[in-house]
Amino acid sequence: MNPTIIVTGGAGFIGSALVRHLIHHTDYDVVNVDKLTYAGTLASVASVADDERYCFEKVDVCDRDEVVRLFDEYQPQAVIHLAAESHVDRSIDGPAAFIQTNIVGTANLLDAARTYWDGLADEDAERFRFLNVSTDEVYGELGEEGFFTEETPYDPSSPYSASKASADHLVRAWHRTYGLPVLVTNCSNNYGPHQYPEKLIPVVILKARSGEDIPVYGTGENVRDWLFVDDHVRALMRVLEHGEVGQTYNIGGHNEKTNLEVVHAICGLLDEMLDEAAVDEHASLITFVADRPGHDLRYAIDASKIESTLGWTPEETFESGIRKTVRWYLDNLDWCKTALGDSYKLERLGLGG
Repeated sequence: MNPTIIVTGGAGFIGSALVRHLIHHTDYDVVNVDKLTYAGTLASVASVADDERYCFEKVDVCDRDEVVRLFDEYQPQAVIHLAAESHVDRSIDGPAAFIQTNIVGTANLLDAARTYWDGLADEDAERFRFLNVSTDEVYGELGEEGFFTEETPYDPSSPYSASKASADHLVRAWHRTYGLPVLVTNCSNNYGPHQYPEKLIPVVILKARSGEDIPVYGTGENVRDWLFVDDHVRALMRVLEHGEVGQTYNIGGHNEKTNLEVVHAICGLLDEMLDEAAVDEHASLITFVADRPGHDLRYAIDASKIESTLGWTPEETFESGIRKTVRWYLDNLDWCKTALGDSYKLERLGLGG
């Protein structure tokens, strides 16, 4: 019998990439647990939906009874927890959903996992893992120099990052108090295929393709470390299978770019890829707009720990990853329409009003 992994948030961007990886490249049985909010779509896992090792459960992690049922029914060897409200701008407009899902939902999962783990035979209990997937935004912001390490103090700036920091603290508390075998990862900005079109890169691609203004916050000088989603997924599996219980691992792409550099890179690729474009040079569509409240200046990850202890390094450069990403969105406009539905029209969010 194959071991089972429960993936929460498996219809979202990173979660669906993980689900596809697990089915295509491992022998695990996979239970995809997702509430299917606006940012989750089963279209992202359509390629594996008919696989006998895949199962979907439409469950809200805040529903304690249902979460307990999942553990009882599927008897997982591991949980990889990605279910979260994740968009900073939305957290500014409506923080309550972030508190509920990211904090209360995580506490529910931890408590159900602990009860389940306490009841396992010694050998099975020794193998069990709870991997909490978090973000570098919990660390706050950096100046022009330096990097986030696993020892960097938490200093979140937005309701989103504060809710993720809270979840991280809960996970570590369940380890220290109850002995639950946990792992925590903090990743830099992910990008790649199947990302819901509210984040910078897909918004730029879709607006530029349509000949619309491309909004850039402030001066565009905010710096992020960009991590291709498939590299992230490979890192998560390395941590799950080889990481030391109780440890935190930072995952970064070694690709620091300003937002403006990212936008110009996308525009250059669209100039190249679109023969019959609405405009000759897509960079002419760039429009600077009022900055996001509390917009952190710079994030940068020191990923030396996961490299030295687990042997993981990213395979994609930013140049190779962004080319694959732009090409995928241009080739999958139907997925974008399905993902967006009628709920979101790429309008500006997070003005704090």
